[in-house]
Amino acid sequence: MDDYLDNFQALVSDAGYTDPQTLVVKFRRGLRIGFQNQIATMSYGRPADTNPNAWYRAVQRINEAFQSMSRSTSSRPTKTVSARPPSMSMVRLPPAPPLPVTSKPPPPTPSMGVPMDVDVTRKARSVPP
Repeated sequence: MDDYLDNFQALVSDAGYTDPQTLVVKFRRGLRIGFQNQIATMSYGRPADTNPNAWYRAVQRINEAFQSMSRSTSSRPTKTVSARPPSMSMVRLPPAPPLPVTSKPPPPTPSMGVPMDVDVTRKARSVPP
């Protein structure tokens, strides 16, 4: 993520972008979707869309947290998983949700009509009052 941030800042400098909102839009487009979602769902401290430096810091914090989590989980022993799936007698499915009750009857099916009905309405409109 540090490489992305360094490359982004170099490209922005070369392109001559200075508008803060444009910088944030461009920065967000290049982020991995996981980082985008993480920032978008922040309930507190979400950076403003006009503050690129706050976005850079937010991404760095998320990346540091992710890396510290991955280091701590990689040092834990992992459980071995059986290659064979459990037998069907051991699998319990959750109960099916009840079907919704509708009190409204279905709408009536339109009839096929009489073949010459269209012509009758056209003639009625074309006759002056």
